[in-house]
Amino acid sequence: MGNEGTRVDVDGHLDWGRLVDDLNRLLRLRTTPIGMKRFATVADMEAVPRVRRPQAIHTMDQIVGQASRNGWTVGVTKDDFVGDQCAAVVGLHPRDDDWLAGERYAGVWYSTPDDAAAHQAAMDLPSFGTHEAVVVSPLASGRLDPPDICLIYATPAQMILFINGLQWTGYRKLEWGCVGESSCADSWGRALATGEPSLSIPCFAERRYGGVMEDELLMAIPPSFLPTVVDGLAALARNGLRYPIAPYGVTTDARAGLGHSYD
Repeated sequence: MGNEGTRVDVDGHLDWGRLVDDLNRLLRLRTTPIGMKRFATVADMEAVPRVRRPQAIHTMDQIVGQASRNGWTVGVTKDDFVGDQCAAVVGLHPRDDDWLAGERYAGVWYSTPDDAAAHQAAMDLPSFGTHEAVVVSPLASGRLDPPDICLIYATPAQMILFINGLQWTGYRKLEWGCVGESSCADSWGRALATGEPSLSIPCFAERRYGGVMEDELLMAIPPSFLPTVVDGLAALARNGLRYPIAPYGVTTDARAGLGHSYD
């Protein structure tokens, strides 16, 4: 995927520090890019360098926020979560009948039990029964080498350029959905389940408990795509298509601006 040879270390691994530096240089991200990785056993999770274990009960949004806002490496099991919803979205709880019913959401987020159940059925979830723990960590730390997915928070302007970079080579139309509440299923849930780039509008819980800012979107993306994104962003920048996007003026003659890019 892209020119990975320019971002590979002496051991043949992706150079996470350089990838993150490139993303920050090209997009001026204000939130730490992080990785998420599943581990078959708790012992494997606890072997991750400098991993922290929660001392309280949390949402998964908070755990992701501890990595992306505080720069921590944090490992969790299903027992660390306030409810089954968080555990299911990272594959630590089964998609069983009780979970699919979604009774606790009826009358809170959805009008009827049928609406709540329809929401649960619509969520994208990774496999269950393959792992006991999940770790999140800043990508640049290299502690998850490689992570299963990378999580990139960005403003809409940064995010459309990120997507443009992804589409620079091997173009294809990207299509996503929105389940509403629990939209982490649209990002890390879907990316873990499908191995595809997955964009989401972070939900109320992600913003209230995970520290996600009101102008941020979230891209969950397998790490193999990142060199392609960075190469594409660099190519766009050489063409004058870069962040920040300078306003041209809504009443100015557009020909001069467009001519610079397309002539």
